[in-house]
Amino acid sequence: MSVPPEYTSLLASAIQDLAQAQIELQMTKKRVKNINFRLKPHKLLVSVPMVISTAQVAQAVNKRVPWALANHPQVLEQYKRKQSALSQSASANRPTRLWGVEQAFTLSHDEKVAYYRQHLSKVAPSLFEKWQPIVGAYANEIRLKKMYTRWGTCNTRARRIWLSVYLPAYPIECCEYVIVHELCHLHHDNHSRAFWQTVAAAMPDYKRWHNMLAGKRGQLD
Repeated sequence: MSVPPEYTSLLASAIQDLAQAQIELQMTKKRVKNINFRLKPHKLLVSVPMVISTAQVAQAVNKRVPWALANHPQVLEQYKRKQSALSQSASANRPTRLWGVEQAFTLSHDEKVAYYRQHLSKVAPSLFEKWQPIVGAYANEIRLKKMYTRWGTCNTRARRIWLSVYLPAYPIECCEYVIVHELCHLHHDNHSRAFWQTVAAAMPDYKRWHNMLAGKRGQLD
């Protein structure tokens, strides 16, 4: 049975509204009776019954969009405070690393941020010069930021890419992967199959560095 255009349009509009607030809609079919929503930093997780119509999903998601947009800043702020506290607490006992190599000195959390920012600002321009021709996409602006929920993010309209100042704690290939990831968003403003194919074409071993960063609190947008 065909789906009325108004419902597919409704769902597409909801996805677009969420994306503008940097929230990705992720829907999963599960053995549940009702549609369930869970709001996380930069994600709206939706569990839907195994048998359900697109019209029902579209209507339910559309009704939840205002709630997600209104509550996401609070969810994000709570997560940032939690991660900041964890990071600063762990920093006191964690050795200082530069590009994955342990250094002979220990720095406080704030000192590490300044240390990482200094080194990242030095290498970022050359890394972008290396990878932009390979990806076939060019950023207009590169910025560094103390981010607890992101390793990198991309404003596709402004073609502006942000990198987390914490990246120099990991092997430089991890930083290169983040750059490739964000540059590929200039081709695909999503995490579709085509997006990941573009990432793999530019950096065949990206999964190694992706997995190294996975679970380290930061995410990629």
